Amino acid sequence: MDGEWWRKKWVAWAAAAAIFVVLMLVTPAIPQDEDYHDFADQRDLFLGIPNTLNVLSNIPFLFVGLAGLILCHYKNYFRLCSQGELWSWTLFYAGVTAVGVGSSYYHLYPNDATLVWDRLPMTIAFTSIVAIFIIERVDDRAGTKSLAPLVIAGALSILYWSFFDDLRPYAVIQFVPCIVIPVMAIVIPPMYTHSSYWLWAAGFYLLAKVEEAADKPIYRWTHDIVSGHTLKHLCAAMVPVFLTLMLAKRTIEPDR
Repeated sequence: MDGEWWRKKWVAWAAAAAIFVVLMLVTPAIPQDEDYHDFADQRDLFLGIPNTLNVLSNIPFLFVGLAGLILCHYKNYFRLCSQGELWSWTLFYAGVTAVGVGSSYYHLYPNDATLVWDRLPMTIAFTSIVAIFIIERVDDRAGTKSLAPLVIAGALSILYWSFFDDLRPYAVIQFVPCIVIPVMAIVIPPMYTHSSYWLWAAGFYLLAKVEEAADKPIYRWTHDIVSGHTLKHLCAAMVPVFLTLMLAKRTIEPDR
């Protein structure tokens, strides 16, 4: 039985690697658009902080991430059932905390070099969430063993973009979870109660992406009060807020 499990695991990883290689061969490189750094709201409102609102709107990530890290390890407040869950959620909250620092740094000096420190912690959070979903919905051991490869793959996607100016691996890391996680949520029964919080988190993440795309129109619509990118930060910070509420409230489903 154990040998069969390992065979299926390696087949799955090999299939994923083969699909990725084919995508890299048949699709053109995606360079970073330099206009990405041209945000709508570039005001210095106070304290001499450039791009003030885009910088300060990252503070919620820092507070939520630190709170999650503390609660993960304080008397097992979240009632996590395995070491795999503990390490996955720890990495998720570490990523969220680092987003608060890295994204603030990026928005102080928006350029490709500082963007690395914005995107790197985000990949840690994304990939940790995938491992968490595997642990909860598929198999604890499979999810635990996938955590390190997923996080390393995410970090390598950032390094690849940084060295070769090609966003394709990063795009895979960011958008594949957006497909895989909802499918797993629909097809595989949850291990815990309060799983609807995942849907709230996903909804706020999608809203954040819309606001990011509509950065300048939102700035115009609000008469230069707030930009879409600032709202994007605030909505994206609601993702770990809802997941923290879920962890605090949930219990194991009786049927599982």
